[in-house]
Amino acid sequence: MALAPDVATSTDPNPIEDEGTHVNAPGLQYFVFGLFFIFGGITSLNDVIIPKLKELFTLSWTEAMLVQFCFFAAYAIIGIPGAKLVKKIGYMRGAVAGLLTMMTGCLLFIPASQTATYAIFLFALFILASGVVIVQVVANPLISLLGPASTTHSRLTFAQAFNSLGTTIFPIVGAAIILGSLATVSADQLSGAELQAYRQAESEAIWQGYLGLAALIALVAFVVWTFRNRLQGEKHEASEGLAGLDLLKRSRFGYGALCIFLYVGAEVSIGSVIINYLSEERVLGQPESVIGWMIGLYWGGAMVGRFIGSYFLRIFSPGKILAFNATGAILLILISANGEGEVAAYSLLAVGLMNSIMFPTIFSLACEKLGPRAADGSGIINVAICGGAIVPLLYGVVADATGGNLAAAMVIPVVCYAIIAGFGVFARRPAIG
Repeated sequence: MALAPDVATSTDPNPIEDEGTHVNAPGLQYFVFGLFFIFGGITSLNDVIIPKLKELFTLSWTEAMLVQFCFFAAYAIIGIPGAKLVKKIGYMRGAVAGLLTMMTGCLLFIPASQTATYAIFLFALFILASGVVIVQVVANPLISLLGPASTTHSRLTFAQAFNSLGTTIFPIVGAAIILGSLATVSADQLSGAELQAYRQAESEAIWQGYLGLAALIALVAFVVWTFRNRLQGEKHEASEGLAGLDLLKRSRFGYGALCIFLYVGAEVSIGSVIINYLSEERVLGQPESVIGWMIGLYWGGAMVGRFIGSYFLRIFSPGKILAFNATGAILLILISANGEGEVAAYSLLAVGLMNSIMFPTIFSLACEKLGPRAADGSGIINVAICGGAIVPLLYGVVADATGGNLAAAMVIPVVCYAIIAGFGVFARRPAIG
């Protein structure tokens, strides 16, 4: 999933370049790139966990989508407190705090699996996501500070590439580890002690996978801690917790913030169901353990599309490119929902390619001409990422209402992309003051 860029990515043709605002910490940016890789990958792992937990606990789609709800709700709940924490203790110590919170969330998968309790899985995901939010609060502005303002764009683009690499690799590896252990017997065929034992045994791969992640995160946290005093010239300005809400009254920004909400929701909704969708008899008719790796094609398409899109964004109006991609996503979803076999499969996977430029383009168009209010606008848009909690839940409700018809429920992301396409047309011309 794309992350909120730093405010320096505004499309203002005359950005302020202050060569004196960066901090001196040689080599530190490489560790920040690693942070982008890790929390990008962890976010996309939800798409692998959902089919596993859905089968283990015989969940409806609405219940299964609580995975994304608990994860992305952290953006709305933890975002502002997390920013205040970072301002109080500094970037590096804030990163360590976030990493340790992530590690705690990973370790909570052990009792969740041992007790085979879905509620504890959801709690573990919320704690894990809380740490991700704190680390993201650190990483976004820090990468822009680790060098002169004139090269901020290249550093941010490079960091986003690491994030996309994580979202591509993690679900492929996760599918092999977690889905590979799906048994031939189904949870809905068992009851009582047998069902409890089955859930504990089958969820073992989950906690083992997240235990490995916890070890990796602990190592990264230790390295970051050793660099805790490396930043020279770090400064933070006080701001009100809800600063920026008045910006929603501006039609361009308010519409853009809504589109961030809808985009993240649509992207996450499709990613959440794509493994189950591909396994349907109408599509590929293969078990999740066989086609689980294909989720990497969805996220990998977003990574490749980001490089392609960066070229065309230099030639054409960003608003027109956004409208084109959103319309393309709608057409691909309609082809998939009404098609069969590989056509239905690969057309839906190709939506990832359309998603590629949406987040940073919506962000930059919405924040254009905000000037000194750009930081406040960035904060509001980070909160809007909680669309990843609400829209997938709505998708689950529609899927359940249509008898588990995942194709019919695609009407939800279609509506989201239609509104985004409208924003592209609306914002196709530069903002006026």
